[in-house]
Amino acid sequence: QVQVVESGGGLVQPGGSLRLSCEATGFTFASYVMSWYRQFPGQERELVVGIHSSGTTTDYADSVKGRFNISRHRTKKMIYLQMDSLKPEDTAVYYCKVRVLDREYWGQGTQVTVSS
Repeated sequence: QVQVVESGGGLVQPGGSLRLSCEATGFTFASYVMSWYRQFPGQERELVVGIHSSGTTTDYADSVKGRFNISRHRTKKMIYLQMDSLKPEDTAVYYCKVRVLDREYWGQGTQVTVSS
């Protein structure tokens, strides 16, 4: 069974940094896409950025360009989201999604709060 687990959220001051991690387990297919989404209260989830197992990335959401960076573990089905220069408007629940064989699996989400 596919499982997706995020970690690394927390409280940080404006201008600070956080690194989120997401690990997917339970499947062996070599081709998959892992993505970061975020959800603001009362709104739908929005795509932040995604990365294919080949290393190709999607475009970043305009609001995070130049501040966030996605990377992946070399051997594990694991991705990271380095978030720098964080702003209060980045406060959201961040979710990891894995798409494999046209099925999608979500993690439970991790809260990121940017506040002084």
